[in-house]
Amino acid sequence: MNTRTAHWIHLALATSLAGTAAAATPTPPHSRAMADILAASPASDWRELDPDNTLYMDLPTGRVVIEMAPLYSPAHVANIKILAHEHYFDGLAIIRSQDNYVAQWGDPSEDVEGAVARPLGSAKPTLPAEFTVPISPKMPFTKLPDGDLYAPEVGFSNGFPVGRDRKAGQAWLTHCYGAVGVGRGDDPGSGNGASLYAITGHAPRHLDRNIAVVGRVVQGMELLSTLPRGTGPLGFYEKPEQQLPITSVKLASDVPAEQRTRLQVLRTDSATFAAVAEARRNRHDDWYVAPAGHIELCNVPIPVRAAPTK
Repeated sequence: MNTRTAHWIHLALATSLAGTAAAATPTPPHSRAMADILAASPASDWRELDPDNTLYMDLPTGRVVIEMAPLYSPAHVANIKILAHEHYFDGLAIIRSQDNYVAQWGDPSEDVEGAVARPLGSAKPTLPAEFTVPISPKMPFTKLPDGDLYAPEVGFSNGFPVGRDRKAGQAWLTHCYGAVGVGRGDDPGSGNGASLYAITGHAPRHLDRNIAVVGRVVQGMELLSTLPRGTGPLGFYEKPEQQLPITSVKLASDVPAEQRTRLQVLRTDSATFAAVAEARRNRHDDWYVAPAGHIELCNVPIPVRAAPTK
């Protein structure tokens, strides 16, 4: 037997023994790759987006899909639905892209002296602040075991990262990457949903409980995060030609079924999500030398996939 043949026999035997051991001993969740965890997930661990609470922002570069969270900001979500139904955003623009912060869209004429802003139609011009909401049994909560600097406890509710203060009885959506919030002025009640932004940089959690967060981008973040940075203060575009026009913003339920982007989000109250979070907390794959053993709220991925064809 030559050396090469002996090597391959030894390798085959080692592989066979390793496979037998793996079959006998289940792989701990933190030792499995996220792709493997998701591949083994049952269909019941996934949920389809609700068309009545899903926005499509169509841009010349593609579609941004936003899932809204009416349990956490009911009045603002309702106002945004009216604006979308009445085509308020169609033809407006992305007016701001601030590095490591946000991309913002709305009426470019709003801050132009002498310009006439687009009418809001049936939508309300102002709304009471919805920075926090009372904790409710309707809000499932999967607690993250690690601590947090900005909230007494953090976790996930219906696919959204949230903070909670049980002593105060309050909960709120957090400013993680992709979060969509409502622009406002100094008056806490000055936001109405006509000006929206998405977080495109490191999570600015200091904004939590200071702005109404209405949802998060579940697909199309690359269309916002790669926008040219604005050269004006706070990243506003200084010239109209720098702005990216919005083709339309519609509720998915207002779009014909064959034109919808059907997506599924991993249920954050599922065993699969718990395994994903734990795998990210304690990474033991071949690349990692020093697993952190902890994870920040905004670093836990919330997987999204195309819905299986029926």
